[in-house]
Amino acid sequence: MTTTDSFVSHLIELRDRLLRIIIGLVLVMLALFPFANDIYHFLALPLLKSLPAGGQMIATDVTTPFFVPMKVVLLTAFMISLPHTLYQVWAFVAPGLYQHERKLISPLVFASTLLFLCGMAFAYFLVFPVVFGFISHTAPEGVAVMTDIGKYLDFAMTLFIAFGLAFEVPVAVVLLVTAGVVSVAALREARSYVIVGAFILGAIFTPPDVISQIMLAVPLWLLYEAGILVASMMQRKVKQLN
Repeated sequence: MTTTDSFVSHLIELRDRLLRIIIGLVLVMLALFPFANDIYHFLALPLLKSLPAGGQMIATDVTTPFFVPMKVVLLTAFMISLPHTLYQVWAFVAPGLYQHERKLISPLVFASTLLFLCGMAFAYFLVFPVVFGFISHTAPEGVAVMTDIGKYLDFAMTLFIAFGLAFEVPVAVVLLVTAGVVSVAALREARSYVIVGAFILGAIFTPPDVISQIMLAVPLWLLYEAGILVASMMQRKVKQLN
């Protein structure tokens, strides 16, 4: 097979993998479409529970009541089809990897997916009630808290991404150590800077209350420590094998 033929075959395989990813996403979206409003209600439940009696959410644009639940369905479908998507990506790149790289990447992909979902779950079940409770109870007297559903989705997605990425810290630490970019000793020495940085990120990505900032900063720091622990264990294992 010539170089040109090999390149074309790779393009064809890439096209097929992308089509399978899109088809999988579309099929999940179609299955979830009848439940779009229910899924949005589940997403909005932490805010609705924190509102005073009679409180509600509003839609300020004409098309918002339709498009916002559809966006939520798309995001939900993406998460549900994520294992299928990652498998297609893995199937495409795996033939070009060495055996030791396959052994490393496979658990890292699984761990990163699981940790990101754990970060989102942590935000939904623990952080959202605290944040929305703080917001609803600090509103000035006579001000009715009625959040637009589109703005609520944007806010929720910001926190989901912030906590999802924060929970990826162990994977990032392991990758940096494995690639030789930084040593475990250097990561331990940088611990104080990481703690300060974690609280700064908590102040940026959460509302201005101490509790929610701590709820992002402390897990970020603990996950950093977990990454150091896993990386050091992997290094000891490699030394024993050598």
